Amino acid sequence: MPRIAFIGAGSVEFTRNVLADLLTAQDLERLTIALHDVNPERLETAEAMAHATAKAVGRDVDVEAHLERRPAVEGADYVVNEIQVGGYDATRKDFDIPKRFGLRQTIADTIGIGGIFRGLRTIPVLVGIGNDMAEFCPDAWLLNYSNPMAMLPWAVYEGTPHRKVVGLCHSVRDTHHFLASVVDQREEDITFVTAGFNHQAFVLEFSLGGVDLYPRLREIVENDPELQRRVRAEIFRRFGYFPTESSEHSAEYVPWFMRSDAEIDRFRIPVDEYIRRSDENLDEYEEIKRELARGGPIPVEPTSELASEVIHSIETGMERTVYCNVRNDGLIEGLPEECCVEVPCEIGETGIHPQAVGAMPPQLTALNRTFLNVVELTVRAALEESRDHVYQAAMLDPNTAATLTLSQIEEMCDELIDAHGELISAGIRRRH
Repeated sequence: MPRIAFIGAGSVEFTRNVLADLLTAQDLERLTIALHDVNPERLETAEAMAHATAKAVGRDVDVEAHLERRPAVEGADYVVNEIQVGGYDATRKDFDIPKRFGLRQTIADTIGIGGIFRGLRTIPVLVGIGNDMAEFCPDAWLLNYSNPMAMLPWAVYEGTPHRKVVGLCHSVRDTHHFLASVVDQREEDITFVTAGFNHQAFVLEFSLGGVDLYPRLREIVENDPELQRRVRAEIFRRFGYFPTESSEHSAEYVPWFMRSDAEIDRFRIPVDEYIRRSDENLDEYEEIKRELARGGPIPVEPTSELASEVIHSIETGMERTVYCNVRNDGLIEGLPEECCVEVPCEIGETGIHPQAVGAMPPQLTALNRTFLNVVELTVRAALEESRDHVYQAAMLDPNTAATLTLSQIEEMCDELIDAHGELISAGIRRRH
């Protein structure tokens, strides 16, 4: 009977989607669902959601709710992590303080100042989870959804004894679907090979029956003024391969867009987009609470969520290819062995098996190395509790470096460290 622990279960949308998939899969055994959240109200909502989901599909399920993490993790076969350390208030600080310095952001959860500080808040918690798993469920898979994705699995296998950790993100799958629609072909007929870093991977192969589809895509882009006003289409035109992340997010991975009013207008870049999405998520959470309180039936529809696909494949032996974020170990040539890369993985009864993709075109490796500078220094800042590495990560961030002076960057980081308080490790808070 598989035991699945949800850490940060109060992120009800993710919890509901994964449960809907698992509980509608008739070939899975009865499940034990262990929910953990540090917020008692959200934990109560997640528990009610789990029971309501099971009732809606007519399945028996054992549900536990834990305010402490270790009882939830103990004996788990899978640990699904979906935490957001500091929640909405911390996210507002990640946006509002840089804005006062003239720095604009869109999503700011993976790179940029927002990504750096989310990493600094989240890595210590992930290290705690990894250490708990090494002690209480050493054979379990840690399935991470939290951002910054390129940082968190790296921190777990660098800072803990636990090695069975993968990161899951929808961006590759969504990009494959988008590209198939643009060239008007069935996605299942197209051969895709995609690799890089999470939120900065690139579609290396895009073909149909052995015929390269990139010439067709270039023709479509060159004749579509609307597509030309998307950042990811511009990156494709300049670098030759299509990136996996949305245009609004891609804009803050590079130095050429966010500092310019004209480029923001030209490419319709939605500054502060993540704040708007966070407001909508809060409204959606309140609506879910109201629905559960009414006691009426809740809609349950499978969503093909990635964590549920991974669990289902391992438990049943049904083989799938899922794009995961894993330790490089030579999977992509030209990038450090220890970094966390996004590659196709074959998943089945024997576990998760990453597939090597070899060398990428040099211009893509160069872009990834620029991203890697920020990721590596943030991981090292958190694990070594180094304030200097925080400054250096921010100084090397492309959007920040294109917008602010060195003195402004240091002052902004100091304000953010003070504002986040005890969510930042003591060694970083301490001025030397």
